[in-house]
Amino acid sequence: MTFCLAIKVKEGLIGIADTRITTGTERITSKKITVRQKANKKHAFFIMTSGLRSVRDKAITYFEEAIDQEGVEFNKLYKVVNAFAEQIRRVEKEDGSYLTKCGLVFDLFSLISGQMEDDDEHKVFMLYPQGNWVEMTESSPYFIIGAAGFGKPILKRALRHDSPIRFALKAGFLAFDSTRISSSDVGYPIDVIIQKKDEYKIVEHRFDHEDLSKYSKWWQEKISDGLKELPEDWIDKIF
Repeated sequence: MTFCLAIKVKEGLIGIADTRITTGTERITSKKITVRQKANKKHAFFIMTSGLRSVRDKAITYFEEAIDQEGVEFNKLYKVVNAFAEQIRRVEKEDGSYLTKCGLVFDLFSLISGQMEDDDEHKVFMLYPQGNWVEMTESSPYFIIGAAGFGKPILKRALRHDSPIRFALKAGFLAFDSTRISSSDVGYPIDVIIQKKDEYKIVEHRFDHEDLSKYSKWWQEKISDGLKELPEDWIDKIF
């Protein structure tokens, strides 16, 4: 399982992805974010994926080979999404039937976030295994792929399009932390991406459990204290 979260607020974009890969009984660590940016050009985006690792690696390899060809340029992010979709369909055509024979599902979901030269703002797209996509809107400023359910409550309650980017990052971390506690297939280290609006520079940072454990503990104590303080007049009716 995977946890990949993209957040879009007025100030910019956030990406959070765990690095745990589970193969049978074996657990390894591998990066799930691909970053593409060009120095001195208005060209910066990142891709996060959830699904079979072999499918992901093949699609990314084909995609990077295609866009690194001389003369290939994108002025809008949706064109990047379409180009990646072409490679996903290519991989499905090559491997889909073989995966089905083995009882596996072609299930590569992707989040593509960034801003290109002619985009009026920073953008986020969710790309489905079939190659179709949807764009993130202000009314729901986040997408999660992989283990999607456990982190949604904090985001739905607290996150807004006009939330400060630091606030959004804290909410994103707590969404990951809730997922990590609830799913044994999601874990540290996590990779965090920040890209501010109209800045074509992507900042990456990796956090280990030791870096963030005290903040997880702090949040757990806050939840416990909040439960103790919750009014009990409605409980009196039961007892």
